[in-house]
Order: sequence, then C-alpha cells, then structure tokens
Amino acid sequence: MQSPLFAFTEVQNQDHYTLQNSYLLRVRLDGNTGPDCLARKGSMVAYQGMIEFDGEYQSQGQRGARRHTGEGLDLMRCSGQGTVFLANLAQQIHVLDVDHEGLTVDSAYVLALDSGLHWDVIAVDSQFGLSGTGAYNLNTSGQGKVALMTSGKPLLMPVTPDKYVSCDADAVVAWSTSLRVQMQAQTSSSSVFRRRGNTGEGWELNFVGQGHVLVQPSELMPPQNAVVGQGVRAQYGMGPQGHGQNQGNIWSN
Repeated sequence: MQSPLFAFTEVQNQDHYTLQNSYLLRVRLDGNTGPDCLARKGSMVAYQGMIEFDGEYQSQGQRGARRHTGEGLDLMRCSGQGTVFLANLAQQIHVLDVDHEGLTVDSAYVLALDSGLHWDVIAVDSQFGLSGTGAYNLNTSGQGKVALMTSGKPLLMPVTPDKYVSCDADAVVAWSTSLRVQMQAQTSSSSVFRRRGNTGEGWELNFVGQGHVLVQPSELMPPQNAVVGQGVRAQYGMGPQGHGQNQGNIWSN
C-alpha cells in the first residue's frame, strides 16, 4: 500500500514527551522508572502497550478551589508501560520544563503534566478590587514537564526590570511565577463595568520583573469552555469564582 499518509507515522524516541506534530503529543511511559502522566480527561486519542487510565483523585483543597474559583484541573492518570497519544480539538501543543522558577498558567490550556508537579490556585487582583477574566490561575511548582495548548502559534514575550509587558487577559496563557502581576482596565472607576470605550478592549494583565509571558493569537476562550459561570457576573468575578468566597485568595491541593 502506498499513500502520502506514510509521512505521518509515529516519531519514535526515548523522550518522555515528544511532539508528533503541532497538534499531537506522544507520552512514553516506562512503568516504575519514570513519572506517571496526568492528562486532561478525554484527551487520549490512541495508545500502545499496557496502559491504565484512572480518574485522578482530587483533594479537599482542590475540590474547594474548583468550586469557589472555577479554576482547576480535570485529570486522568496514565500509567503503565507503553505510549499514549494526547490531543485536544486540534489546538497547538507546546512542552515546557518547570523548574525552581515555577510556572503560572490558565488551567484551560493545560493538556498534560508530570505527576510529581504540585499546583496551587492563586488570585490576580484588579486595581478596582474586582476579579475578571483570568483572575484565578494555577501556580505549578516542582521539577517536571507540562504540555500547554494554544489557539494558533503563540508569542513568548520577555519581561525585564526595565521593560514591563501588558497583555489582554483573554490572550494570556502562562507566565513565569517570579513576575509581579496586576489586573487592570484602562478606564475610570466610574465606568469599570464597560469595556474600554468603543475599542472592544477590556481587562489586561501587567507583568513586571524578570521572566517570560506566553500569549496566544486569540482573545476567545478555548472551545472546551473551561470557565465556570456565564454572563457579566462571571466575567467580573461576582459568581462562584469571586474573591468574596475566599478572603485569602489562595487555594491549594
């Protein structure tokens, strides 16, 4: 049999995570000698070998964070001996190493991560005391890899002490945890519930310090619709994910 499809056969190597193409991730599992993979529920498209899939247990802290903030991870644990292929709605996939600096990410863009990584739900405060789009995010720490998704090819922007970066809150995917972040709207407090005049621009995140910010070429939420709540109340943090539900604004697993 002959076909151009043979150009899309498996990319084989010994790496833990391997991109087969821009939209498909290969995860190699080797039993007891390496970490399990925690993958977004329903993201498996194929697998080889003796692989087990189990629902990942959520601690009381994780369940509380998800219930009050709308931010959290619905994961399945992939373990065993073999390879697993993961994808989600043909979004582009990017593999990052998490080290001592840490990585803060919107949970809607997480495809998979090593089981040894730890995550907390943190809040980004607005200058008006309101939480808007992207107000809660996941702060991942430890040593391991995480696979993120973007709608289109992303832009990685460096942040330095003499060059801060401002991004649309709907376009931000992840950033270095070491950065100082504040949410604000370029508008007066009397019109905070309006988007920025008639420009269509609204909330933005300001980043200061030393690190990087990852943004995608889209200001729309991904198709999986990971945000809890709808309408104006959800957009401005007045629903289940509002700051009033947690005075400390920190949620942990």
